[in-house]
Amino acid sequence: MTLFAQESLNEGVSKREVFGWAMYDFANSGYTTVVLTAVFNAYFVGVAAGGADWATFAWTLTLAVSNAIVMLTMPAIGAFADLRAAKKRLLMLFTAGCVLSTGLLAGVGPGDLALAVVAVVLSNVFYSYGEALNAAFLPELARRDALGRVSGWGWSFGYFGGMLALGISLAYVLWAQGQGLKATHFVPVTMLITAGIYAVASLVTFALLGERAVPQPDAAHQGVAASLRRLGQTWHEARRYRDFAWLMVCAMFYQAGIAVVIALAAVYAAEALGFKQTETMLLIFLVNIAAAGGAFVFGYWQDRIGQRRALGLTLLGWLVMIALAWAARGPGLFWVAAVLAGLCMGSSQSAGRALAGLFAPAERLAEFFGLFAFATRLSAIVGPLTYGLVTWATAGNHRHAILSTGLFFVVGWVLLRNVDVERGRAAANAPLSPSSLPPVRPAMAK
Repeated sequence: MTLFAQESLNEGVSKREVFGWAMYDFANSGYTTVVLTAVFNAYFVGVAAGGADWATFAWTLTLAVSNAIVMLTMPAIGAFADLRAAKKRLLMLFTAGCVLSTGLLAGVGPGDLALAVVAVVLSNVFYSYGEALNAAFLPELARRDALGRVSGWGWSFGYFGGMLALGISLAYVLWAQGQGLKATHFVPVTMLITAGIYAVASLVTFALLGERAVPQPDAAHQGVAASLRRLGQTWHEARRYRDFAWLMVCAMFYQAGIAVVIALAAVYAAEALGFKQTETMLLIFLVNIAAAGGAFVFGYWQDRIGQRRALGLTLLGWLVMIALAWAARGPGLFWVAAVLAGLCMGSSQSAGRALAGLFAPAERLAEFFGLFAFATRLSAIVGPLTYGLVTWATAGNHRHAILSTGLFFVVGWVLLRNVDVERGRAAANAPLSPSSLPPVRPAMAK
């Protein structure tokens, strides 16, 4: 079997274009890896917030604000992108916003909490918009029976982008520490490295990826109100797409657990196990290697055994990882937990994106991925905030907090049983009735 078979792609789609699409995963992964997971979260807690008792909660609250903005706005943005066939144009705009606001993080020094909060909120909002819009291209590129493997191509390639940004950042940190420089010098430089890689790598996406959507009739004369009407119509038809709705609820829970790992792994390693900055960066580098392999291999496996079953197995793997992290009293067992987290992270996120693509009608891809982003951004609020509240309530006990995270994966696994893949696929493929489309407003006479 050819690993990158042309038969996995829709008619008229070239491997070159899929490479361009996957390059966006490559471009934006440095943001989550360096800013949210390995470097800036600990810097926010220890430097911007001065290591205060409420610092971890302040970090999770900052992420919650940014995710609330995305949650409330992304579905309408998705509907607008479908009406205007504007996924690519909006993707370019939001990428520029994330690159600029990530560069703004380089200006954060000791006590600069307000600047840190504003820059994190802006960068995470723009990152999340871009992630959702890029995912909406997946069903246009891959055949329905190959969504898992093509999604896995993007996710696995993306982790290499994260490793590139983290690797260059780690090399600079080691050099800076050798020169006797402090975190207030080398952490801002890693933000500029991350922003630069994001900007350069995304240019490949914009050069190779095409916009296949067709604007709705008279879309140029329909503004935000038409997007909201379209979104409202989808809400009224929720029973038709009940499997997509169940997937959203399920994703809200298991993604909450994943959000904790992304946002707080470095904080847990530092606070509970005493990891140094370089040790944490090496740990996250290993997690990315495992995640790349998990996403790529698991993508083929999930197409064979079914996305729902594959996702369920990864959620059980997450529970084992939580147990290992809680039980770790030294670095050895925690490194094992980190490798398992990487394998589960790549495979579960790839499987979730593939299922969302399977259940999304062809005429409403950006809108449905916007709705899926509503669920994942809500989870990114609930998960880290729960962790932060538990540490606050237990006088900084990170072990209790990580153990509580396991509940999210348990609930997600139970809710997944309500998802019927064939029924959800049939609903997505059924033709839309004329009443399902927003009314066309007649053009003004010249």
